[in-house]
Amino acid sequence: MATRLHHALDRWLAEAPQRPFIHLPDGRSLSFADLGALTDVAEAELRALGVRPGDRVMVVAENCPEHAALILACSRVGAWSCGVNARMAPAEVEGFDATADARVVYFTGQASDSAAAHAARMGALPSAVPGLHRSAVRPAARTEPDPVPGERGAVAALIFTSGTTGRPKAVMLTHDALLHFARVSGASRRLGPEDRSYAFVPMTHIFGLGTVLISSLLAGAQLVMRPQFEPQDLLQALAHEGVSQLQGPPALFSRLLAHLEHAGIARPAAPHLRYLYTGAGPLDLALKRRVEAAFGQVLHHGYGLSEYAGSVHITRLGEQRDDTSAGHRVAEAELQVVDAATGRPLPAGERGELWIRGRGLMPGYFRDAEATAAAMRPGGWYASGDLGELAADGALFVVGRLKEMIIRSGFNVYPAEVELALNTHPAVQRSAVVGCAEDDGNEAIVAYVELRRGAALDAAALQAHLRPLLAPYKRPARIVALDELPTNTNGKVLRRVLREWAEAPAP
Repeated sequence: MATRLHHALDRWLAEAPQRPFIHLPDGRSLSFADLGALTDVAEAELRALGVRPGDRVMVVAENCPEHAALILACSRVGAWSCGVNARMAPAEVEGFDATADARVVYFTGQASDSAAAHAARMGALPSAVPGLHRSAVRPAARTEPDPVPGERGAVAALIFTSGTTGRPKAVMLTHDALLHFARVSGASRRLGPEDRSYAFVPMTHIFGLGTVLISSLLAGAQLVMRPQFEPQDLLQALAHEGVSQLQGPPALFSRLLAHLEHAGIARPAAPHLRYLYTGAGPLDLALKRRVEAAFGQVLHHGYGLSEYAGSVHITRLGEQRDDTSAGHRVAEAELQVVDAATGRPLPAGERGELWIRGRGLMPGYFRDAEATAAAMRPGGWYASGDLGELAADGALFVVGRLKEMIIRSGFNVYPAEVELALNTHPAVQRSAVVGCAEDDGNEAIVAYVELRRGAALDAAALQAHLRPLLAPYKRPARIVALDELPTNTNGKVLRRVLREWAEAPAP
């Protein structure tokens, strides 16, 4: 059984080296042998540069075979790969670079204009790996020992948290955790060599790294790899490139539905599609129903986080639910709902903070003992800051973030509840709700709505629509229309930006 990420490739190099693995936008396909050859070149360069076990290798990237090769080459060397989405701003990339203390930084410039711009700005040199540039070696970078001794404690990667509500942190993930979840993910959807996944979710994110890349490597499945998501390209791939698995955040499906509506397409051609999944964000029931109507099959959902190397709960294959459940607990994961103030476990049906532990849990945040201690609880539990409840059958319902909960007139208001009601209006594509502090210590509810193409905001009509759906204290004091909600590169809504807008003085 594979114990390091590169072992997943080694199996296919031995058993089926010429089998296609990655399909690119220009029509080229790379076999396992082709990826192995790229990995050989990357490994040789890392060793020549003096990269050692415990060094960090940062990759400023958008999805491409070269990024996959670097991840696998780091595994061979014992270095920790640190992916950063190339569409991040220069200051963000520099901040991640400072946190990672990387021995060397790579840029996937051939596949990404954004990565090329970062490479030029940082004075990068040509790499031995075709299509890549790299920084000079940083001799001052400090090699880091694994935080937990033993094979299961060997760190494979740093994943930077999305920073939608505050300062990003670097999550240490082990080979064992990533491989374990990749197996769980593949088994949950019966992933096999005949499958092709549309691989646009960035490999700089846990979703793209574990669920897409490593799961597919373990199963011998194929990837239709794209550096970014474009609705028209996805439709072409569904119709003509044999895509059988489509996974992405809710924002992907929202954009896809808007494109279908604008193009007048009721049912996209997808002759091989058999599995739809959304994660990395809360699921709205209206969106779920629209996606299922468009494709004629179940939209699966799960709950996971970077700190757990993937999903903790996933809906069961083929299970048809008319709700937004994140499904049932996966193998070797534990989850409990607790009172956030006391840590007291709560019974089914009561809402509280989600605490998690299990095989996939991180050993901590990189060089941030304070943040690690703040998140951990007695018994090895990780306090996620997420709010949810468990149904009697063990299904999980996530209702929001503890820090995002709004206190209005002494009542708790969960943004997801308000968004669910807003999104049932036919003019609303999606929405995001935040609290805005008032002088009396109360919080006003401010709703930002992204309208469907051609729709106009009628605030009075929208408020009337909400009256039978929400108690008075849950209704927004303000509704603001936006062309598009602000999101990060992983598709998550930037609520801290919305709060800044809500609290800004009126012009």
